[in-house]
Amino acid sequence: MQWETVIGLEIHTQLTTNSKIFSGASTRFGAEPNTQACLVDLGFPGVLPVLNEAVVRKAILFGTAVEAEIARRSVFARKNYFYPDLPKGYQISQYELPIVGPCHVDILLENGETKRIGVTRAHLEEDAGKSLHEDFHGYTGIDLNRAGTPLLEIVSEPDMRSAKEAVAYAKKIHQIVTYLGICDGNMQEGSFRMDANVSVCPRGEEKFGTRTELKNLNSFRFLEKAVNFEVERQIDVLESGGEVIQETRLYDPSKDETRSMRTKEEANDYRYFPDPDLLPLVIEESFIEETVKSMPELPEARRSRFEQEYGLSAYDADVLTATRQQADYYEIVVQEAGDAKLAANWMMVELFGALNRASLHLEESPIAAEALGGLVKRIADSTISGKIAKSVFEEMWESGKGADEIIEAKGLRQITDSGAIEAIVDEVLAENAAQVENYRNADPKKQPKMLGFFVGQVMKKSQGKANPKQVNELLRAKLSG
Repeated sequence: MQWETVIGLEIHTQLTTNSKIFSGASTRFGAEPNTQACLVDLGFPGVLPVLNEAVVRKAILFGTAVEAEIARRSVFARKNYFYPDLPKGYQISQYELPIVGPCHVDILLENGETKRIGVTRAHLEEDAGKSLHEDFHGYTGIDLNRAGTPLLEIVSEPDMRSAKEAVAYAKKIHQIVTYLGICDGNMQEGSFRMDANVSVCPRGEEKFGTRTELKNLNSFRFLEKAVNFEVERQIDVLESGGEVIQETRLYDPSKDETRSMRTKEEANDYRYFPDPDLLPLVIEESFIEETVKSMPELPEARRSRFEQEYGLSAYDADVLTATRQQADYYEIVVQEAGDAKLAANWMMVELFGALNRASLHLEESPIAAEALGGLVKRIADSTISGKIAKSVFEEMWESGKGADEIIEAKGLRQITDSGAIEAIVDEVLAENAAQVENYRNADPKKQPKMLGFFVGQVMKKSQGKANPKQVNELLRAKLSG
């Protein structure tokens, strides 16, 4: 039987606020356990939640970016369930009336086609604490520092039909929220987490199969592996005559498998009802207008501008705008260098290559954007050749020095004096009279390759400092004579 995979994602993005969604407690990552949970987060009697205005603004930015309708009136509800890391016995979330309504995002598939993925809603909620199972010898530790951390949960329609589509959609959402600056996107710290709802059904069947939920996937690679494993598991169950159970499952990357965690709850199991301690959130038009004034340039717009303003290819523009940090870095390099294409090549080939070899992120680069721009500028104005520039780049990477300082200290300035270069060319031709004769008698189609010998000799004599363009021009003129 041919099976069809159906996938929907719930993406939890931690919003970049200094304090929590309903209290003044810090959201800083890495603090000692249970040192950043105040009485509001712990649900002590008599305390009242107060909504963080910054959280609302960040939700509005996301809704505007994906062209969704921003609800002028939304409601916070209590989602009731009992778990050790949920001190109140309920989670404050939004359900029937979320702040961001239906919309869609477009993803690029591997075959070059674009697919539209529906977004059901995006709603605000507080995070729970964290259960820690390591190093407790049969016990579970509870860290409530995350309790009350602000989240924007982005819920998709079940429009994805493969693990790769799910990854493409998750990456697109990650790109949007990090461009907006509403989430730092750090998956290792739990700032961007994914739950995948996965089911299979006979191909062509209108009714979807029973779904399972894969919880807390914190990397795109794990998302792809977990979905692929779960699809195969469900198909095996169905083809052996069994039934898929609606449940929540966890992915174990060490064993590359999913395992049952608990029976999957339905919405009515949570007994949602409006939180009596929080009034409905009513947003005025002026508040939205003021908020979107800070909206940065989004990826699609920036990619298009890079093609038009800098003359980059679609591929180069796509790579350089993949993240906001890369796009910002590139624009600084261009501003310093004055040559957009050369700047793109050096950033994508030399810089990205060095970062990859050192397992570093762009923000950890030893070479600042201004410094790389300074190096590219010296190539563009013929102070050094591209070949010499590579050795200067390596010195910059190791020492942290600027290109000009290294060029001057090592005497690497390119020889551009035509008289000096001509003298070296004449010397090379005189020393290689036989090769000159062979060149002049050769088939014109073979001459360009033969010219390389003379160029190499001139560059060797000049210690790589002669301007390659001038060398080629002088050699062609003299050899043709």
